[in-house]
Amino acid sequence: MIVKKIQPFILVCFLVLFVASIPACAQTQTLPIHFAGWSARGLHTSTIVEDPVSYSVKQEYGVVAEEEETYLRGQDNFGVFLYRMKDPSGAYGLYSYLRSPDMAHTVSSDHSVISRERALLLDGNLLLDVHGTDLEKYGQDLNALVAAVNSKSEQGPLPTLSEHLPTKGFVDRSDKYILGPVALNQFFPVSADDWLGFSHGAEAEVAKYNVEGRELNLLIADFPTPQVAQKRLVDLQQLYHLNPASTDGNPSPLFAKRSITLLAIVSGARTRAEADQLLGQIQSGSEVTWNEPTFQFKEPSIGAMIVGSIIGAGVLCMFAVVAGVAFGGFRLVVKRYFPDKVFDRSSTMQVLQLGLGSKPINSDDFYGSGSGSRSPK
Repeated sequence: MIVKKIQPFILVCFLVLFVASIPACAQTQTLPIHFAGWSARGLHTSTIVEDPVSYSVKQEYGVVAEEEETYLRGQDNFGVFLYRMKDPSGAYGLYSYLRSPDMAHTVSSDHSVISRERALLLDGNLLLDVHGTDLEKYGQDLNALVAAVNSKSEQGPLPTLSEHLPTKGFVDRSDKYILGPVALNQFFPVSADDWLGFSHGAEAEVAKYNVEGRELNLLIADFPTPQVAQKRLVDLQQLYHLNPASTDGNPSPLFAKRSITLLAIVSGARTRAEADQLLGQIQSGSEVTWNEPTFQFKEPSIGAMIVGSIIGAGVLCMFAVVAGVAFGGFRLVVKRYFPDKVFDRSSTMQVLQLGLGSKPINSDDFYGSGSGSRSPK
């Protein structure tokens, strides 16, 4: 009997806890239930297409949470992947990774692109990957979707490594911000391992260029210090024979250049001169001059140093004489016009006497400004 009574009680407790957990789950949902006339088909439902990002790439860019939803409005629908990243830099990297050259800019922000069947919308550390048909006609609706998730995003600075990319011959929307070897091997294939040095704090940017009718790939990597960048360049020269004098027998030579903390590598070029059309435009934003003087200094001759020392000593002596005379004169003037008022007041001045004579010592006798000797009474 006791067991039969306990079982319904446990069931009721379970139902209460389940119902209480529903609002908490809803609060963690970043994608809205409704916006601009669109309604979600259901929380965590399958979208129209499969997730286009592999697990390894997600780990490199720092995906911490994911959501997916399908939105309906009448007969229209589209699917949304939402990636919450650990910081805006990772979100921008994944945005550039997924962006394709056929996706034009939208009006919502500087980092949003759209094509007929896909749109990428970046907002802080959130990235929205939208899939559907005729998405270009839903531009204002997609802006409303971004506004709906904006309050749940974390804002921060975005990477600036792309500012070092040359502009001449640049293929639009071909630049990718890279934070790991898996993504790098897809756009700049050299080796599947961490040959560039992401484990040493590197970040990279790759882009395509049209140079004299050929397509070249440019990689720019930024390292924490110039010493790390120089060591990485030396290691890569030993591993991959960078900057070869002759490309005979090497179908894909690599040409490299270091500029302070930046390391630039070009692939696809046939000669060093062809690669230099890109490498020559790579400059770091700052110049480090730890082994150069900051100003020109000429050491004076020994004669000038001796003469200068004598003149300096004479100036100090003259200053001491003038200061001494001025102070002594000041004291005499004050004692003459204000006797026994400021300096050497008889009430406070004590003079040690040897007792060799009978005449007492008067402090006024030292300056001759007193009223004369005082006779002992």
